[in-house]
Amino acid sequence: MNDPRRFAPATARNREPILEVLRRFVPAEASVLEIASGTGEHAVFLAPRLEVASWQPSDPDSDSRRSIDAWRAETKAERILPAIALDVSGPWPPLAIAPDVIVCANMTHISPWRACLGLLDGAAAVLGPGALLYLYGPYKRDGRHTAPSNEAFDASLRSRDPEWGVRDLEEVTRAAEERGLVLAEVVEMPANNLSVILRRAPLPTT
Repeated sequence: MNDPRRFAPATARNREPILEVLRRFVPAEASVLEIASGTGEHAVFLAPRLEVASWQPSDPDSDSRRSIDAWRAETKAERILPAIALDVSGPWPPLAIAPDVIVCANMTHISPWRACLGLLDGAAAVLGPGALLYLYGPYKRDGRHTAPSNEAFDASLRSRDPEWGVRDLEEVTRAAEERGLVLAEVVEMPANNLSVILRRAPLPTT
């Protein structure tokens, strides 16, 4: 019988640094929604170590969802829910549990810009005041790449799909602010990646 689990080599390299950042921001017993969960390796590593109440993985790709659920079964991770189909560029499905935190790693550059905007729209709609949106991946700063390797990676992405590419952090945070998501912190990570922490702004008082 074929093993449906997928393996992403980058996960083994970045999961510990991501965990250290999330430990600062994710409260114990939080409900987490993960966007573009991919193989599912992040979910099974992070969820038990963060001691979350629930971790909802999601992905628009059916093979990825099978991998996520296979990892979930393999590790007997009780706090991880079955993967759901969620394409952030379209309408979001109803969520069984309202998230306290949304985690999205390595999606914004391997997707069209509309997916990034859809992520921000959806996060603004489902997160309560003060709740967290965590983004991880490579970003340009002030329109410039932070390393030659990121510039080469950007060119490679765009050669595969002209709608893909390393995003400009200021453009992302500007779009987030337009949707009521305020930049809280940027953390420099290994391999020229960034952790971007956004919070849902309090609702305006009348």
